[in-house]
Amino acid sequence: MAQRKHRRTAFNPSRPAPENRGGGEAYWIYGWHAVNAALANRQRACLRLMAAAPERVEIPPWRADLAIDIAERAEIERHLPADAVHQGVALQVRPLRDVDLDDLFESAGTGPLLVLDQVTDPRNVGAILRSAAAFDAAAVVLARRHAPPESGAMAKAASGALDLVPLVRVANLARGLRDIAQAGYWCLGLDAGADATLAEALPAGRPAALVLGAEGEGLRRLTSEACDDLARLPIGARMPSLNVSAAATLALYIAHAAVTST
Repeated sequence: MAQRKHRRTAFNPSRPAPENRGGGEAYWIYGWHAVNAALANRQRACLRLMAAAPERVEIPPWRADLAIDIAERAEIERHLPADAVHQGVALQVRPLRDVDLDDLFESAGTGPLLVLDQVTDPRNVGAILRSAAAFDAAAVVLARRHAPPESGAMAKAASGALDLVPLVRVANLARGLRDIAQAGYWCLGLDAGADATLAEALPAGRPAALVLGAEGEGLRRLTSEACDDLARLPIGARMPSLNVSAAATLALYIAHAAVTST
């Protein structure tokens, strides 16, 4: 077995970033789960890897040319936001190739879709991706505008799920919902004022697209009108709403339980 290449480099603020050959502007992923998931994803272009403990890095054989820069934690922190919890590892990557709805419909299984209406916090999107991976969702769909780009904060909150669950961006969310419905999904918008609970509104024998709005504002009118039906989560009156990532987790659990119980 070929020995893994390690190199020890000093921080050089004038050192240029590796050439970005398409795929969007390079950024840094950090934290062990996020970094190892990115390394394992064949669709992910990885540019530079820095680690304080290289023995914990899981590099697949087909990335044999990727060297590990052994670096002190302080050196790694120079490349990251001040509040980044990096655990001594960071990986410079390019964003994943865009996935469109047609690609998704060709490859999606029976799991639900999650559709996000103007959810702008990258940590919320990352947490939603993590729940989507846990409950076998087919993808997370959001609009190109009023939605966060890939980032280290999103990848860290997703704990590896950014490289496991497709993130689909559409030009117009209402139009995208109509395309999703035409593909056979029943589009259910989550609305605290709906009469039926989500468990009651889920269709039998048909995949669901669960549509969540931003915390506070909820679903926009055009988004709500593009849904086939509205449903509410079964939460108590003392706390009438949930953070959008918590709501997504509960909605996915209910949908997953409905499928596995049949």
